Formats: sequence, C-alpha cells, structure tokens
Amino acid sequence: MKSKVYFCKDVTPEGVLTLYKKLNKELTGRIAIKVHSGEEGNPNFLRPEFWKPVVDFVGGTIVECNTAYEGARNTAERHRKLFKKHGWSDMYPVDLLDAEGPDMALKIHNGKAIKENYVGKDLACYDGTLVLSHFKGHPMGGFGGALKQLSIGFASSYGKKYIHGVGDPKNFWDREQDRFLEAMADAAWSVADYFGGNAAYINVMKNLSVDCDCVGAGAKLPCMGDVGILASLDPVAIDQACVDLVYASDDPGKKDLVERMESRHGIHTLEAAESLGIGSRDYELIGV
Repeated sequence: MKSKVYFCKDVTPEGVLTLYKKLNKELTGRIAIKVHSGEEGNPNFLRPEFWKPVVDFVGGTIVECNTAYEGARNTAERHRKLFKKHGWSDMYPVDLLDAEGPDMALKIHNGKAIKENYVGKDLACYDGTLVLSHFKGHPMGGFGGALKQLSIGFASSYGKKYIHGVGDPKNFWDREQDRFLEAMADAAWSVADYFGGNAAYINVMKNLSVDCDCVGAGAKLPCMGDVGILASLDPVAIDQACVDLVYASDDPGKKDLVERMESRHGIHTLEAAESLGIGSRDYELIGV
C-alpha cells in the first residue's frame, strides 16, 4: 500500500495546519516539536510565527540540539541567546535536548554504517514528535527534509560529529559520501524507532535555497519559487515527494537545486532509509 502524502500550494501558516489536520493523527503524550532554529544571519529559515497555528493546535515543546561547528548555536548558552533573538522562546517553551550531558545512545541493530546514535538526553522526556522541516538544499546531504531532521537534527553536538564521521567523531569532515548518507539514514531509523508510530511530518517547500538553514549570512538566496506544503506519517515518502516536485517544476532556477542534490548523491539517503524500513519511496500524492 502506497504511503499517503498530502500536498497544497498554499504556503501559509494556515496551510500548514490544514495539512496537519488531513493526517487525522492524534499525537499522544508529551510531544517534541522539532524545528530548525536558524543559524545567525541566515535569511531563509522559517520563522517561529510561521509555525504558530500548528504548534498551538498540537501543543508540546519546541526542541533543538546544538551544532558541531563554530557559530551561534554550538553551545547551549549561545543557542539560547539565538532562540531569544529569533523569537522562538518568546512564543513557545523551548528545550535544547543536549544542553546538559550525558547524551542518550540509541542502538541501531541493523545499521548500514553506524550501530548507535547519540541524541540529547532530554529526548527521554517525550513520547512523540511532530517534525517540522524546511525542505531545501544542503551543502553535504544534497537536500534537507524530514530524514535530515530525524538524524542530524535530533543528534547532539557530539552525535552530529559521530554521524558525519561515520562513527569517527574526530574525523567528521573527511568521510566517503555514501557512507555518510547511510549513517544519516541509520540515525533517522533510530529516532523513528524510538517514537514508534507516534510521529508526524510536515515539509515546507519555501525559500528554496541550495543551502541549509545551518549556513549563516553567506547562505545562497532562494534559486526557485515556493512550491507548497506536504504532510505525511512517512518520512521517506514525504522527502521523496519533495525531491520529485523539484524535478517536476517548470521553474528554470530548479537546475541549481537539482545540481546540489545530484552532486551530493542525496537520493542515496532515501534509498538507504527505505531499505532500513523507515518508510517507502512509493507514495500517493493527494492534493488539498
């Protein structure tokens, strides 16, 4: 049976809530609402007010983890200041999952590249997750969406180095590309497995830059127009649908995003994630 992916072209806060309701999914217990806080100076990340209708409807806590590189988000103190500057902590309760150690290690029994994933220990405080992703390019993964949020996003600062280094956090910028993508899929599997079926995913195809929101003021501006919003209970299907929508677009600027995805072999993350059983690349796109 094909995974259902709901899609609308109404790229508005109200459109996000409409799509979420189409999932007919009640997230139970304490809910971690995963966002990207946006690196300082980044012009493209989705601001906290954009997510407000769906966050208010679901309830829960905004969660993030610190970065593995220099910047305004690599320590809890700096990250909290940026959360305040960007308006997150004025609007919502916020939890930096790895603000204090030790990390939680999630076992990956059938991992292709790594056998454990290090996440912020506060993950233990939550029973389910709503993953809110800004779909766009990524300097290393080719693209970033739900799977990137599940893997790199939930990983602690140390865990990010561990994934990037394919188990060698001291050598995290020098690794074979497909092995890194497989490590990302492994890490995504561990978080999806941790929450079981108590999870939902929304991808917003807006501000489509070739760069991730982790890039600061030097991030490239959007190369193509907004496409829409997608919602699914399957993180593989929703990312595959986003990739397919980029290819199907008649926007001439898509060539830059396609080049970014293909030059990093980003599709391999989807291949690896599907083979691990996280979800399916076979989906039904349902217009709303």
